[in-house]
Amino acid sequence: MPYAVSNGVRLYYEEVGRGTPVVFVHEFSHDMRSWEQQLRYFCRRYRCVTFNARGYPPSDVPKSAAKYSQAIAAADTANVMRHLKIRKAHIIGCSMGGLSTLEFGLRYPRMALSLTVIGAGYGSDPDKRKQFLRDTAVLAKRFEELGTAEAIKPYRIGPARVQLANKDPRGYREFCTQFAEHSPLGAANTLRGVQARRPTIYSMERGLRKMKVPTHIISGDEDNNCLEPGIFIKRVCPAARLTVVPATGHAVNIEEPDLFNRITDEFLALVDSGRWRPRDPRSFNKSTMAKK
Repeated sequence: MPYAVSNGVRLYYEEVGRGTPVVFVHEFSHDMRSWEQQLRYFCRRYRCVTFNARGYPPSDVPKSAAKYSQAIAAADTANVMRHLKIRKAHIIGCSMGGLSTLEFGLRYPRMALSLTVIGAGYGSDPDKRKQFLRDTAVLAKRFEELGTAEAIKPYRIGPARVQLANKDPRGYREFCTQFAEHSPLGAANTLRGVQARRPTIYSMERGLRKMKVPTHIISGDEDNNCLEPGIFIKRVCPAARLTVVPATGHAVNIEEPDLFNRITDEFLALVDSGRWRPRDPRSFNKSTMAKK
């Protein structure tokens, strides 16, 4: 099995295709298999790389939660790239991987051709922050005490997952089956080290205002915990564009793969061709009239 080593932790990866590199970073509830429909599509023109985060076998599962954090997750992506001798790549991430992708753009901008961020920002709402932290602690304890298959039963029918269940029952069953295979220790440590301690989207405002990496924010319009943070990123980051997908929940790449592949293909083509442009500063004018 191919592994990249990141600060002593082995990360299992796969790659397919040739061309400009694209690195896919998965969400908490899934693993590298969540990108299968993207790998098959983009490998025709790109060198596609995906890997399992630490805590997700066959990657190593560090026993201490101190070995997990948002900054460490971004560093893991950078170290996978270094192992593969990839100097710059398009980075695409979903949910936990989406926030990691955003963090990557802030910490390693010279290594990023572009950022595609799907469903990032859960836990950022200040009115729901305490509930988010409570839910995270409860879920981590469930993984430890009950094992993965039992622990995830209430989680997998969340308000932003039912859309997939309704649209694609077969895909939803596959999602649940693969989620149930995860390491309970890895999941608990990821919850405590990454999820519970990660910054909110709103706390990243200063960095987002300065970030120049071409960024595409994608959110389902029924992903209540991530839609507003996505709009916030668009408002403060001149490098960001925003796509809101109708009647869609959290993991847009799984729920609407054809649409996701098309809009992402267009975005990557704009960047690769040099036709992508940041937001025109004139569009920030609070008046509806042009300044004289």
